Amino acid sequence: MTDAAKGHRCAVLVGPYLSGKTTLLEAMLHSSGTTSRRGSVRDGSAVGDHVAEARARQMSTEMNVAEATFLGDKWTILDCPGSVELAYEAQQAMLAADVAVVVCEPEVERAVTVSALLRFLDRHNIPHMIFINKLDSAGARVRDVLAALQSYSERPLVLRQVPLRDGEDITGYVDLVSERAYRYKPGQASDLIQLPSGFWDAEADTRTSLVEKLADFDDELLEKLLEDVQPSKEEIYEHLKKEVSAAQIVPVLVGAGLQDHGVRRLWKALRHDTPGPQAAAERLGVPAGGEALAQVIKTYHLPHTGKLSLSRVWRGTISEGNVLNGVRVAGIVRITGAQQEKVNTAGVGEVVGFTRMEEIATGTVLTPSGKGEQLPVPEKPQPVFGLAVHAEKRGDDVKLSGAIAKLVDEDPALQLEQNQDTREMVLWGQGDVHIQIAIDRLRNRHNLAVVGHPAQVPYRETIRKGAEQHSRFKRQSGGHGQFADITVQIKAEPRGTGFVFKDSVVGGAIPRNYIPAVEEGIEEALKTGPLGFPVVDVSVNLITGQFHAVDSSDMAFKTCGRQAIQEALPKCDPFLLEPIDAVEISVPNAFTARVQRLVSGRRGQILGFDGKEDWPNWDVVRAHLPQSELHDLIVELRSLTLGVGSFSHQFDHMQELSGKPAEKVIASRAQEAAQ
Repeated sequence: MTDAAKGHRCAVLVGPYLSGKTTLLEAMLHSSGTTSRRGSVRDGSAVGDHVAEARARQMSTEMNVAEATFLGDKWTILDCPGSVELAYEAQQAMLAADVAVVVCEPEVERAVTVSALLRFLDRHNIPHMIFINKLDSAGARVRDVLAALQSYSERPLVLRQVPLRDGEDITGYVDLVSERAYRYKPGQASDLIQLPSGFWDAEADTRTSLVEKLADFDDELLEKLLEDVQPSKEEIYEHLKKEVSAAQIVPVLVGAGLQDHGVRRLWKALRHDTPGPQAAAERLGVPAGGEALAQVIKTYHLPHTGKLSLSRVWRGTISEGNVLNGVRVAGIVRITGAQQEKVNTAGVGEVVGFTRMEEIATGTVLTPSGKGEQLPVPEKPQPVFGLAVHAEKRGDDVKLSGAIAKLVDEDPALQLEQNQDTREMVLWGQGDVHIQIAIDRLRNRHNLAVVGHPAQVPYRETIRKGAEQHSRFKRQSGGHGQFADITVQIKAEPRGTGFVFKDSVVGGAIPRNYIPAVEEGIEEALKTGPLGFPVVDVSVNLITGQFHAVDSSDMAFKTCGRQAIQEALPKCDPFLLEPIDAVEISVPNAFTARVQRLVSGRRGQILGFDGKEDWPNWDVVRAHLPQSELHDLIVELRSLTLGVGSFSHQFDHMQELSGKPAEKVIASRAQEAAQ
């Protein structure tokens, strides 16, 4: 298939924060002629990162989309956020793309920051390349960086270019396939120059290694090498194209996006080695024949234009006015940064926005019949950081729930929890940056000022000893009075029992119809114990009591039950319980010792650690940690692990909290109650 016949292709730029992806995007758009002037992230003129949240932070906060044409080939470039907290969006884009360009820094110790990206690409057989960026300021040798990256890739990495140096400066490169040398010319195509004398004396093995790695996947090429027959350059190019398309090898290119070094070479590698959209459709399991089919890869709720469903067309042609999954396509737009170009139709491979498809969620497969194949979507990560949120203006609380629902529609890695225990609205995500971006979007896009603070920990209290309590409720007013008399026995129960009500009344001391009211009053009293928290793991036995034929009522016995518990609990030696979670922390094994110290410093109990299954050079540290220590755990964990550490957690048990920590919690609750 010729390059022109490959159709509209899609490349995704991924990489860690500060690797320079958006700067590289600007260089690619300018070198392809898409933009007449190269934009800058720093001065806010970039095509990407055009939203307020991104410009305020000078970092990508959501997927940037740009249309480009290079040497007659049409492309969509998806530039994804580099923050690990926004990785779910990058995963959606990688699945939908024909090829991924992993942008990384030329530092050996930071190679680990792309490990999760490489693993995702390997696991899903997505063709990809590595672009070692910022080579103009590099101190490390490319081969050392390559070796470090190889330890995190299941596919062999193939160095395509060797940098040329003039002292400390990198001035050009040698293409190992064409065996030609080039000198960089910022803003223009590189100049062809003579190979430095003695170059192959030092680099012959590098080129041989490239060809040998290609031969690992082709018997004919291997046979030639065994017979000392050198394949032609054209043959090497063909093998390279075939094996990159099949995600068998990973080419590694070098350059500096800010200086425009290596950008055209990257474009040419993409043009020649990236398969067409049919290959990606086959990888995802989309059959070749049948009705038109597209998948939503990102949702935007824009202030003036409403909902926009960014979708890739995998089969057929979709036109304005078509009905997909029972919803009419109001309009179709091509997107480049903040600009939208209205079009009438979209064909195979195109990435376009469908307007006003209100009922359609991210990841949905769209067809005229509504019966499209189920296509892969990334696994939603477990939330690890949450803030209780409320509107600054009380009248906006109802509006807030609807606005957050739109945020979750845009970013499924966010979750909203209405916590019944603490009566808080908690917005959960992948870290502090993730949540703060969401709060900024509420202000910028929905005109909602929102306050966020750490969510309350659901502490409980229980008792060490039992007691027997007699309580009488008597009130006389005009007409019928109120009367109830009960005796209850309270006992401590094993951890996890909750609340148990028993009734051992005999002889009609209390009519049976009043007993449920006593239980209701007791349950109400247990919602707030003497320490200020719900009481658990107790049993209450109603032993006996008295009633009045005229003045007794359900309300009187309910009040008496509540009163009895409130009088009895302070005598039962109450104490505080804190929730403990079972936590599994995943980190590269170079950071395992740091994580163990982190857990110990947060009152955690380390249960052990093992190698992470199917993750070479990674460990899983298992521990029990108080929920109160989990709030900002992810922040410190990522700080200790170059941003790559993660954890999962689930409630395990309640455990006694004593000493100064308990005193502090109780005092804080008393202060809240007094306000």
